[in-house]
Amino acid sequence: MRSIFSSATLEAERLHALDLYFMLAALAVLLLVAGLVVYTSLKYRDKGDGVEPPQESTNLSLEMLMIGGPAVLVVIFFFLTIRTSSAILPPAGETTPAVVVTGHQWWWEAAYPGTQVKTANEIHLPVGQRLLIVGTSADVIHDWWLPAFGEKMDVIPGRRNHVWITIKKPGIYEGACSEFCGQQHAWMRIRVVAQTPADYTRWLAAAARPATPPTEAQALAGGALFAHYACSSCHQIRGTAAMGQQGPDLTHFGSRRTMLAGLLENTPANVNRWLTDPQAVKPGAHMPRFIFGQDSIRALTAYLTQLK
Repeated sequence: MRSIFSSATLEAERLHALDLYFMLAALAVLLLVAGLVVYTSLKYRDKGDGVEPPQESTNLSLEMLMIGGPAVLVVIFFFLTIRTSSAILPPAGETTPAVVVTGHQWWWEAAYPGTQVKTANEIHLPVGQRLLIVGTSADVIHDWWLPAFGEKMDVIPGRRNHVWITIKKPGIYEGACSEFCGQQHAWMRIRVVAQTPADYTRWLAAAARPATPPTEAQALAGGALFAHYACSSCHQIRGTAAMGQQGPDLTHFGSRRTMLAGLLENTPANVNRWLTDPQAVKPGAHMPRFIFGQDSIRALTAYLTQLK
């Protein structure tokens, strides 16, 4: 689903139709030029008789065609581009966004207006509805792009850009930041989970609930460690005293399929690796290394993975 030729939204279909017109026109020009080159080469080739071909100093009709043809193409594609742009990117107006996406080095935050829901990297959206997505950045310029969705969106500090999308069918659609933004730019992936409206409503209701309280002894110990050390100053876990805003919201961390913006599958083994030495897993990430013993790391792993 990463191909630009696989349209997952109605807006991408319009863009791809415009692309097709451009490619057909370019092919026609290529064939015309190639044909003229072959024709000229054959007609005016040296026949070995010493006779110079007829020379023409001017041909007004031909010159008008050479200038007028490209000019007409430019005008046609100008209006086609304006029409497509107006259709896929009208002003946001007073419309409430379906989601506000914020780019961070190197992960994506998604906040759902009108709710307390925040998530990271895995973004859930309903199909069959025209959705407004607003984007901004917390640090440097990033670029939100899912090839199957068509349009890119620059996310810029201090500015709110937007795109409109109408997803055609459920599925998982992947993309990435397409503006170089630092050391881990290559691992700033996007994962959109498109769901039926009913499934999306259920997901949103579940995501709005506070974190699941731990019940097992090891997870309880991990929760106490999380609250005691600096974890809670960077991360938020709704329903607890952890209210940090610097790192990803971890309220339902255990329900995500991936972690670290798509770098790894979300498994206890990978969480353990990450907590043991973040820089060895994702060099340059802003997660500091805490010198915990393995018992503490296992307890933190147990706590985080049960947050569903």
